Amino acid sequence: MNLERVPNEEKLNLCRKYYLGGFALLPFLWLVNVFWFFRDAFLKPAFTEQPQIKGYVQRSAIGLFFWVVILTSWITVYQLHRADWGETGDYLSFTIPLGIP
Repeated sequence: MNLERVPNEEKLNLCRKYYLGGFALLPFLWLVNVFWFFRDAFLKPAFTEQPQIKGYVQRSAIGLFFWVVILTSWITVYQLHRADWGETGDYLSFTIPLGIP
């Protein structure tokens, strides 16, 4: 999609949809929101919808950062302690590794 051809009202509507979609456990939408609308929110000359787009982009970035921290923490803890958790660690695995931990 070429955002240059989209009216500002539609940009605001699309930005809002991606922001709200991120709350449906889809943090990838927040990443897309930040990358697609960063230029419109912070680098372009002022327009009527810009403050609202800027707010959505900032909150999307904060939500994305939160998800990255949580996901990285979980992956680290799981990788370090899976073997210590015994069967519970294996049940959490998509594939169960064979052999001695």
